[in-house]
Amino acid sequence: MHDAISITVNGQAYAVDTGTSVAAAIAMTSSPVTRISVGSQPRAPLCGMGVCQECRVTINGRPHQLACQTLCEAGMHILCGDYV
Repeated sequence: MHDAISITVNGQAYAVDTGTSVAAAIAMTSSPVTRISVGSQPRAPLCGMGVCQECRVTINGRPHQLACQTLCEAGMHILCGDYV
């Protein structure tokens, strides 16, 4: 069993296991949307290996981070979807 850590997604606190990717943590929220496209369409992770770039989010103030390639860290602040 992994220890739980606290993260924030779009201002809401969540507890996730250590080793959880940011994409997986977002999928556990009420909205799996990671970003809104230039055509105003909601987007979510597709490939899971960083190629498609659909999982880009803002992490700790740094935009365009790949959620599928980033592991959650305690205290991490993630903004995605309409919040970016």
